[in-house]
Amino acid sequence: MGNLGISIVDDEAGYDSEVSGGSPTVIKVVGCGGGGSNAVNRMIFRELSNVDFIVLNTDLQALGRSRAPTKLAIGQKVTKGLGAGGKPEVGEQAAEEDKELITNELRGADMVFITAGMGGGTGTGSAPVVARIAKELGCLTVAVVTTPFEFEGNVRMRQAKEGLKKLHEQVDSLIVIPNEQLFKNIDKNLTVKESFRKADEVLCQGVEGISNIITNPGDVNTDFADVRNAMAGQGNAIFGIGIGEGENRATDAAYNAIHNPMLENSKIDGAKNLLVNICASEEITLSEVGEICKIVSASADKDYNMFWGQVTQPELEGKISVTVIATGFEDSGKLTVEQPVVVPEVKSEPKPAREDTVSLNDINSILHKPASSGAALGGEFVASHGVAHTPDAEKKGTLGADMFSDDIPSAGSFTPPNGFIPDENDLTKPAIWNKSEFSRTIRLDD
Repeated sequence: MGNLGISIVDDEAGYDSEVSGGSPTVIKVVGCGGGGSNAVNRMIFRELSNVDFIVLNTDLQALGRSRAPTKLAIGQKVTKGLGAGGKPEVGEQAAEEDKELITNELRGADMVFITAGMGGGTGTGSAPVVARIAKELGCLTVAVVTTPFEFEGNVRMRQAKEGLKKLHEQVDSLIVIPNEQLFKNIDKNLTVKESFRKADEVLCQGVEGISNIITNPGDVNTDFADVRNAMAGQGNAIFGIGIGEGENRATDAAYNAIHNPMLENSKIDGAKNLLVNICASEEITLSEVGEICKIVSASADKDYNMFWGQVTQPELEGKISVTVIATGFEDSGKLTVEQPVVVPEVKSEPKPAREDTVSLNDINSILHKPASSGAALGGEFVASHGVAHTPDAEKKGTLGADMFSDDIPSAGSFTPPNGFIPDENDLTKPAIWNKSEFSRTIRLDD
């Protein structure tokens, strides 16, 4: 049987957050690297209130584009302000170089959110350092980060995995948002810029969903103590946001929150701690609250703790929004990260040959025929002196060995396609065919 933790705020009795809450909770959001800074910009644009924004970067140019009021240029000795070059070890070194600067900015915070796009240099390397500093200051430390899109390649995916392991060791709770899941659930016609903006928005929702639970007093209130109890030292965390409207708005909102397509491979099964924030535009019925809590807790541990709050937001216009944060899993001490995705080789379909092109297979039979000086081949290329095949040439897969010589062809030109490496950039010498299975058309210029 689970436990429900609630705090009733009675407006009619004249209680408010200032009277009952004491000193306000100080929340600081730190955007690490380019991805983290972009997410912070999105939060500022969305007017996320009652939090302090900080961004740090090794790239001075990128730092200058941030809207954050506090900008930290880190690692200037090691990077000269030019960025980490995609190397996490440089990002880590940069953060260590300016750890005193970071410490001073985090001092006084009750809770620190760390946002970053994992896989690059500055964000991947600096985020664990920032988390360690925040924990040393006694802050509740939560990281909300993204992992790379599949098309970004195996190197970034591998670096993201290694960075997540380090980050997991330093934070109280870690929420990982896989960009590839986003890619599977968005309009395929979105531009690259729009796709990354979507990723920023989801990352923003993770921070916003948790901070709103603390900073927005409601009719039924969850406070910082509830959040600390649910997230301190918990390791892996899962969050989801769902919206419902109409007759079944409560059921739909709860279901959508725990079946978020962004969390396709994550479930709240076995969670021991549930933070649930319910937002509605008007009075919500006790029956609806009960239905939401019942759906959310159905898969949780039998001895779960649930902390729930309810806030009225007129702008929802009859809808219900449910935010769920689940922690306390059996394997929370272990970080489970998907293996780096092996990006398949892209093979383009052969295109119809133009009249002025000839396939490589066909041209081989032409090129390797005995060629005499001044003899025209196909009316488009005039070869110079012939060069006999050698065992070394055959071993290398030499193309047109009997066609090229030390002399420049008396007429015409040959431009090697991608995949062929001319000897010392001298097109009068044989081009080396590196891949025996390579098949492509090449054009002989007029």
